[in-house]
Amino acid sequence: MKILAIDIGLKRIGISVSLDGKIATPLKAVIRKNRKQASLEVKNLLSHWEIDILVVGIPMDSSNSEEMKRRFEHFTNLIKFEGNIVFQDESLSSFEAKELMQGNIRAKRDGRIDSLSAKIVLERYLEL
Repeated sequence: MKILAIDIGLKRIGISVSLDGKIATPLKAVIRKNRKQASLEVKNLLSHWEIDILVVGIPMDSSNSEEMKRRFEHFTNLIKFEGNIVFQDESLSSFEAKELMQGNIRAKRDGRIDSLSAKIVLERYLEL
């Protein structure tokens, strides 16, 4: 099973992939200019890696988790992915990613933290 995880943000979409269902590897984040461009880039990644399962990180412990899920479902509908789509709790994954990268990145907004967050989301999914 090939699995791709995304951590959707307003400016960047973190990406992580597992080609064997065991090890998660962060990829270069998608810099989001607009919904159409971002969904096309994610769709191309899904095709390129021949992904079977798309894991979408969503904060399930927040007061607006239903609204977030609705927005993320809309984004995944734009991708038109034929495989399985799974929503995985991503609560505190960005905080964990920042902690892991502390001292390595100084105020860069290049998406490395976003993709590390996607890696954490994917690892949580793989542990199930």
